[in-house]
Amino acid sequence: MDLFPRPSHADYTYQMKYGVRASSGGGRSSARETIGRVASGAIAEKMLKEAYGVEIVSFVYSVGDEELFPPTPMHPSAASNPTYLKMLETITREEVDRYVPVRCPNQEAADRMAKKIADFRDKQDSIGGTVVCVIRNAPVGLGEPCFDKLEATLAQAMLSLPATKGFEFGSGFAGCTIPGSKHNDAFVKAPAVPPSKSGADAVTNGSHANGSTGELNGVPSGQFPVLKTRTNNSGGIQGGISNGAPIYFRVAVSDTPTLFQGSPTFFRNIIDRIAQFKPPATIGQAQETSTFSGTAGTLEAKGRHDPCVVPRAVPIVEAMAAITLLDACMAQEARNVLRNKVPSGVPREQEEDETAAY
Repeated sequence: MDLFPRPSHADYTYQMKYGVRASSGGGRSSARETIGRVASGAIAEKMLKEAYGVEIVSFVYSVGDEELFPPTPMHPSAASNPTYLKMLETITREEVDRYVPVRCPNQEAADRMAKKIADFRDKQDSIGGTVVCVIRNAPVGLGEPCFDKLEATLAQAMLSLPATKGFEFGSGFAGCTIPGSKHNDAFVKAPAVPPSKSGADAVTNGSHANGSTGELNGVPSGQFPVLKTRTNNSGGIQGGISNGAPIYFRVAVSDTPTLFQGSPTFFRNIIDRIAQFKPPATIGQAQETSTFSGTAGTLEAKGRHDPCVVPRAVPIVEAMAAITLLDACMAQEARNVLRNKVPSGVPREQEEDETAAY
């Protein structure tokens, strides 16, 4: 390990950047650092739940080429599959945890994924996959144009996690193959419900995810109906701002790069929809590679290494989603505080001009 930069690890890049590396376990590039994220995310999630009623649930969507909802001609994207959308509205953490260790909330799919992981384990190899995350009851109006759009901050949070290889939200990459006539999310009038005492009105001063009304950005809500979308290809975000529908995305996770058998240093990364994680870089195969000095050699790892880290990523994705959403809520809360300080005698047009200039 001292002589070889491990394939697909951060040994080489850390050595080149800092002149030092943690060959024993990866150091800051190891997934061990996510313990702090999960601890912080637990606090953020509790605040979101108590203040706004937000619910965040993640689960494994795919392992290798085994998917929970494989694409079909009728549903090239899971975003158009009513069964999948219903799952996003009702899935709970308790339900996901009933399918440990895979954490895919469908027994048939979980069995397929477990077999896939076992096959790679037996070959002393590794495999990646994807994790879905859904955020329910998110307030309307979260997200900051232009560089801090809500999907952009969520993507940054997810791609900062070790082993992540991709991110998509809503209909994702598959949605790009669907014509606009089928992909657009038409608006419909939302049913009226009593205003929430701890919901999104604390953020938006008005119309929010659960359909309650009040005042939206200073405009009495009686001047327009509360709307929702008939479909949710947008994934709960339009123009970089939350629209009150469930926010859902997927992250891709790679395989473990450290192997246990002799093979070239080539790994196929999973390029999928939603949150994706590459196969773990630490595998049991011996790998033909090179030392730091450029001498060809064989690197063979010893010890216990996960054949698939995707199920472990579920709570980490939830934590980063909570941290990101709470940041967005705090930004909107600050905006509302400043808005309320504007003298009531200032014409609305002048207030809008000042806001645009800012």
